[in-house]
Amino acid sequence: MKIGIDARMLAYRRGGIASYIAHLLPALAQVEAGFAYRVLRHRRDRTTQEAGPHFRRATLWTPCHHRFERWTLGIELKRLRLDLLHSPDFIPPACGARRFVITVHDLNFLYYPQFLTAESQRYYAGQIEWAVRRAAHILADSEATRQDLVRLLSVPAERVTTVHLAADPTFGRADAARLRQTLAQYDLTPGYILFVGTLEPRKNVPGLLAAYHILRDRGEVTAPLVAVGGRGWLYEETFETVETLNLAAHVRFLHDVPNADLPALYTGAALLTTPSFYEGFGLPALEAMACGTPVVISNRGSLPEIVGGAGVEVDPEEPEAIAAGIAAVLGDPDLRARLVQAGSARAAQFTWQETARKTVEVYRGVLGSG
Repeated sequence: MKIGIDARMLAYRRGGIASYIAHLLPALAQVEAGFAYRVLRHRRDRTTQEAGPHFRRATLWTPCHHRFERWTLGIELKRLRLDLLHSPDFIPPACGARRFVITVHDLNFLYYPQFLTAESQRYYAGQIEWAVRRAAHILADSEATRQDLVRLLSVPAERVTTVHLAADPTFGRADAARLRQTLAQYDLTPGYILFVGTLEPRKNVPGLLAAYHILRDRGEVTAPLVAVGGRGWLYEETFETVETLNLAAHVRFLHDVPNADLPALYTGAALLTTPSFYEGFGLPALEAMACGTPVVISNRGSLPEIVGGAGVEVDPEEPEAIAAGIAAVLGDPDLRARLVQAGSARAAQFTWQETARKTVEVYRGVLGSG
């Protein structure tokens, strides 16, 4: 059986769906499945070696998120004679394989259409209903996203399987030398408040800035707020809020941070805060816990499911609530110690090996039913 995995996203960006693909491929190579995999890469991708002996590259011309992608990709795939195509970015082509599996990471664009550009809203919301009908089976990053698919798009529950993601297996508490070297590189000292994620509206960075302003006004915080991540769509409000609240001297924005530096940045933080309005999974919270850093998270979407009681939950709509959550962790050493211990144990429950094993189970089920 030949299974194609759409890996074109790896030629365009890091993080998010690209990170999912990059971790899934080598994990699948460790599962004895008896499949022949075709890794579908864009021609701009310079990768020369695939994950294992049963993985072969297929070079494609169709770019991601092209308006004719559904048809041109399908035409390109016909020569491969795939039994199954897995689309990690959820939109499969109109043809090109016998069966289709898609991964839906979140339905943010249905919950909060105002958080997207008009172009992005047309692309995602305009195709999701077609995509879930086209797929023989759907993978969801969390049970929260699975329930969203059932409730918002009337997908039969038996056609959706929750398959959790995991932190990069190299993530863990940085040793003293690595911590010292990395923090010196970014001119940081331990104890800062950390945010990791793309600067876009659903991440609620303006709400976090308002909470941070409250804490500084009360004298409860003097450490800087450090935001690690690139600029997404509609990011301008974040920088406008920094100026409005006169926080420019106290907030650091770090862009293009290599993944290798993240464990040390997590380790050096007093805490990570993820006050998102919506997350389909919430990988930074899991990464932080794996590095022994306590987390303050939104009580929305998948975050409570993934953190599993090992963090402090807050209402993302209320800056006062976010501030109170941060203050609780900073001001209570016993709470902090409990969160560090519980978070490390919780993070250890998520592995890419388990993600791959469950993904292969879905592949087998779909191929067996066809």
